[in-house]
Order: sequence, then C-alpha cells, then structure tokens
Amino acid sequence: MIDIATLLIAFSGIFVLGILSYIDLRTFILPNIWVAAFALLGFVFLLIDGFQEISVHESAYGALAGFWTLYTIRAVGNWYYKQDSLGLGDVKLLGAGGIWLGLEGVFFAITVGAFAGLIHGIIYAIYIAYKNKQPINMTRLRIPAGPGFAAGIIIMGAIQYHHIIVQSFQNLF
Repeated sequence: MIDIATLLIAFSGIFVLGILSYIDLRTFILPNIWVAAFALLGFVFLLIDGFQEISVHESAYGALAGFWTLYTIRAVGNWYYKQDSLGLGDVKLLGAGGIWLGLEGVFFAITVGAFAGLIHGIIYAIYIAYKNKQPINMTRLRIPAGPGFAAGIIIMGAIQYHHIIVQSFQNLF
C-alpha cells in the first residue's frame, strides 16, 4: 500500500509541476492553489516515507532556503531593473520545492532550473528572431521562470529519490 501511495504522490507532484509550467507559459502566473498543492504533496510524500530521506528540519530548511534565495534574487532584480524581474509565484514554487528536496537539493534545483530557463530563453529568442526575420534581441525577451524551476525540481527529485521510486515499482511487480 505504501509503495502505491509513494508512486501516486511522486507522479502527482510531477503532474502538478506540469500544470504549473503550462499555466506559467500561457499566463506568466503560478496560481497559489497549485503551488500549495505541490507543497502539500511534498509533505505527504515525506510523511509516507517516514522522513527517512529528509528530516522535518531538513525539509523546513529547504523550504526557507528556496523561498528566501529566490526572494533575494527577486528583490535585487527588481531594484536593478526597476520592474518585476521574477514573480512571487516563482519564489513560492522554490519554497515548495524545498519541502520535497531539502536544503542541498533546493540549491541544486535552483541552479538546474536557472540553466533550463537560460536554454529556454535562447531557443525562444532564436525562434522569435527567425519568425520576425530580425536579429536576435535578448533585451526585451520575457520568458516565465516557472517551467525552468519545475524542470530543476523534477531533475533533482529524480536524482534524490530514484531508489525509492525504483523500489516501489519493484515491490508492485
């Protein structure tokens, strides 16, 4: 029963990240209800695991670190650019990701997520330049950060929890 629940919660978390990414790509908004659902799924996942992989403290530290790191980046970016540079939804998403991943994992997710966002931005800039038959212009490019951070969370989650997921699959069959 725990194995089925573990898989169900893990894949539900990935599904919610997919929904969040889709919404962010379309609207540049990460709805609080979906971010809260992702955070709750993370807590339930760790509860089912008995907090063996990540302690309650590690999860709390990860949530705080993810939130405050992105909040600080947002504050500096907003000050420098004199406009919103990163949405609060992205800040809350990394706070929720920290629940799943803990302190070390959330920093890895932020790094991978930023790199994924960079790749997404470059590809999108090339596409826009090709479509408009103009040179590449990165100065006015707007891309949502949520999908990149979601990719970072998924990649780190796969690295961190692969043995739990594999073992759960093996126990089912």
